[in-house]
Amino acid sequence: MIRYSLHCENAHEFEGWFSESADFDRQIESGFLTCPVCGSGSISKLLMAPSVSTARKKDEIQTLAMDALKREAFQKLKEAVSNIKANSEDVGTGFPEEARKIHYGEADARAIIGQTTLDEAQALVDEGIEIAALPVLPDDVH
Repeated sequence: MIRYSLHCENAHEFEGWFSESADFDRQIESGFLTCPVCGSGSISKLLMAPSVSTARKKDEIQTLAMDALKREAFQKLKEAVSNIKANSEDVGTGFPEEARKIHYGEADARAIIGQTTLDEAQALVDEGIEIAALPVLPDDVH
């Protein structure tokens, strides 16, 4: 296996493993190789010292990289949910009624959060009221 240090046009650095050097070229030409951070297909090799790696070491490196990406994505999700909650009024179980009042101009337009049943959420969507579910997240991920 050949390991290349790669980077995309947005300066994200990552590694790629190839069975031979021609695999890199084939994957670039086919559009198969993309940045795991931003999805860019404009990928280049970085200069690096050659290294021989075992399959086990490769698996460990890939697992660590994926764990770091998962932690980063989870942290961004937690921040987004926290931001939504901080900038919204919690109307509790009165969410469907308040969403309708806002939609039909009977209440001031504002960001609200609350609880509803799946059937009531579907009824809101059927009425053309835009809603989105917020995930319930654990406090910490290890």
